[in-house]
Amino acid sequence: MVRWRKRGSLSFLACCIWICSGMSQATEETQEQPQGAPSEETDHIEGVRDSEKALTRESETQNLSSRTRVIFDTTLGCFVVELFEEEAPITTRNFLKYVEDEFYDGTQFHRIIESFVIQGGGFTASMEQKATRADIKNEADNGLKNRRGTLSMARTKDPNSATSQFFINVVDNESLDHVPGVPTRYGYAVFGEVVDGMDVVDRIRRVKTTVKRGMQDVPVEPVLVRSVKRLLSPTIDSETTGSDSSPDPEE
Repeated sequence: MVRWRKRGSLSFLACCIWICSGMSQATEETQEQPQGAPSEETDHIEGVRDSEKALTRESETQNLSSRTRVIFDTTLGCFVVELFEEEAPITTRNFLKYVEDEFYDGTQFHRIIESFVIQGGGFTASMEQKATRADIKNEADNGLKNRRGTLSMARTKDPNSATSQFFINVVDNESLDHVPGVPTRYGYAVFGEVVDGMDVVDRIRRVKTTVKRGMQDVPVEPVLVRSVKRLLSPTIDSETTGSDSSPDPEE
C-alpha cells in the first residue's frame, strides 16, 4: 500500500480537472461558429465550464475517502467515479487495468437511454468494436444495488461474460439487481458510483439518439470519452491488475 498525503492528492485532482478544462477550451476554439449568432454549442460550453468548476471545488473538499477514484473526461464534461474495491475486487481490478492501458480513451457512449442507462467502454467514435481481454466472474451478488449514479458492468446473457463495457444507471434499476436463487436474475455487478459531476451524466443521457450499424440508441453526435484517469486518494493500492462488456445492458 502506498500512502499519499491529502495535500498531494488534492493537488493531483485539481491538476486533472485543470487539464480537462483546458481540453474543453481547446475544442471550443477549433469549432467555428457563425459570428454574432448564439448557438447551443456556445451555451453548452459555458455549462461544461460551470460543471468543471463545481467538480473541482467539491472534490477538493470531499475527497477524503480511502477508496480509489477515477475521472472521466468526456466531450460533454467531466465526472468522478469512486470504486468499490472491497465489494467488487475482481471487477474493479479489471476496470482499472483497462484504465491503465488507456483502453477507454477515444471510445464513445454507444448506448444511451434517457430513462435507463448510459453505456460505453467498447466502441470507437466510428462504431468499431474494440478487442478485449478475457471475460470475468460476475460479482452481482455483492449486495450492491443498481441505483441512480452507480457504475456497473455490462454483459451478454451469459452472467459471466463481462469484459470492458460498463454502464451508469441514470435511474434506479431494480430489474438489474441480483436475485438469489433465480438463475435468470443473476444481475449486473455494481462496482462504483458517481460522486462528482452527475449533472454531466444527465447531460449525456439527454442527447439525441438514432440507429447506427443496426444498433439502437446510438447518439446522433458521438459522446466521446477523451480519457479515464486514476486519481490519487489519501490511501491507494499502487498495484492494479484486471480482466474484461453490454446491459440488458448487453453487448
